[in-house]
Amino acid sequence: MYQPLTAPIAGSLGLSALIAAIPLLVVFLLLGVLRVKAHWAALSGLAAALVIAVLAYGMPADLALLSAGQGAAFGVLPILWIVITAIWLYQLTVRSGRFEDLRALFSLLSPDPRIQAVVIAFCFGGLLEALAGFGAPVAITGMMLVSIGFPPVRAAVTVLLANTAPVAFGALSTPIITAGQLTGIPYEHIGAVVGRQTPLLAVLVPILLVLVVDGRRGVRQVWPAALVTGAAFAIAQFVCASYISVPLTDIVSSLVGAVALVVLLRFWQPAGGDEARARITGGAATGATPDQQLGAGRVFLALFPYLLVVAVFSVVKLWEPAEEALAATDVKIPWPRLHDSLLTASGEPASSTVFTLSWLSTPGTLLLLCGFGVALVYRMKPLEAVAELGRTVVSMRWSGLTIISVLALAYVMNQSGQTTTIGTAIAGVGSAFAFFSPVLGWLGVAVTGSDTSANALFASLQQVAAERVGVDPALLVAANTSGGVMGKMVSPQNLAIVATAVGMAGAEAKILREVVKWSIGLLLVLCALVFLQSNVLSWMLPR
Repeated sequence: MYQPLTAPIAGSLGLSALIAAIPLLVVFLLLGVLRVKAHWAALSGLAAALVIAVLAYGMPADLALLSAGQGAAFGVLPILWIVITAIWLYQLTVRSGRFEDLRALFSLLSPDPRIQAVVIAFCFGGLLEALAGFGAPVAITGMMLVSIGFPPVRAAVTVLLANTAPVAFGALSTPIITAGQLTGIPYEHIGAVVGRQTPLLAVLVPILLVLVVDGRRGVRQVWPAALVTGAAFAIAQFVCASYISVPLTDIVSSLVGAVALVVLLRFWQPAGGDEARARITGGAATGATPDQQLGAGRVFLALFPYLLVVAVFSVVKLWEPAEEALAATDVKIPWPRLHDSLLTASGEPASSTVFTLSWLSTPGTLLLLCGFGVALVYRMKPLEAVAELGRTVVSMRWSGLTIISVLALAYVMNQSGQTTTIGTAIAGVGSAFAFFSPVLGWLGVAVTGSDTSANALFASLQQVAAERVGVDPALLVAANTSGGVMGKMVSPQNLAIVATAVGMAGAEAKILREVVKWSIGLLLVLCALVFLQSNVLSWMLPR
């Protein structure tokens, strides 16, 4: 039996935390400073985590390797499977020629590429995050922006930044529901607190998107559209999370934001659209000319893949019998030799050693079924669709290795106790912990690529720390969720996904250097907000 110690290095929590952070420092140093390819950076971080687990924490070597194996399995299913099928679904629309009609449809809404970026990355990406999550939104929207003429780096930064607004309520609020299950705090209450934090980000994000896409000139010309979309999204997010339904928050917010933008564009159009297109795409067309007419049939077929995804995921996630039927197919696998050999720091049997084989209920399989439905409607030959799937798998080989390695790294750090050591050290700063609370969520998502996983790691720790310093536990649990959304931008897993999607596999370091300033800047804004909510702005919190 292995039970991790919180401070294994000479009994010093601070020194132990520094040692425990080495794998993360290795990854980000190699990736962001030395510009090593992402899969080598991830493998190096994994090697460091294994060495520290065995030598510093005293974890038996076989258990450390088994933890890495379980993490790698989770990296394959569901994470890598979701990304592969999401990219494949998009590729089917390109192969069939229907994506050209989708480009024309976006242009009919507005020929301005800055408006198109807000629609695709923020509104449509938010809807995909609400239903699927796990990297599918940045993969699909990243490819769409590149296809309408955006440079790959700009497309990648745009979709990563846009993905911050909906992540906390992503996958029908799975991160928040997970936090509620672990802490015993009603998830509705946690969601209501998050609904008083992330809307501030939602107001800012569309404006920041325009700044990324076209600089200050773009903001001066397009700010009404960005502000209206962000404000409508934020208000809907607050209202839905507080008074209607936490799981439906992102769906409602994305649709309300899109509708508000469409209404605005009926009465107002931004100046400088043609010049912006020349600056952003080098003069490449971003769609059809506004006077091009698309028949109802072509519009339907262009939108069909995404309408089908929305319909399928809505039924599965919102109709309880369907959700229960799919969940019944899940296979629980106690990880061989690791299960019953691992304890938590508190001495309880670790529940993380059970691997759930979600072969049918995973979003990846649902996207696969949607893909075959799209191929049928588009009258593509089955062998052609399967061949395209094979090409997608091959194109993901290095990004897939990165994802698998990062998840293996995360499991070794979690199950050896390294993550708990880092979290406990941060929680030891006393009353100032309210300010640093979102940093734990940021760290958890940076490591695992998932806000759900970050809450699984730190939600209970946030609750205990809040009780010790005399702060509302729901505030800090919510802060863990909200802080995690900024970690998504710098997660090696997410960087690998978006790099592959925009055709920059192996150039994750370049994308990281572009997004890290936005990640840290927005994180500091949230830290300040949470600190103020813990004292002078406590009236903002739900009672």
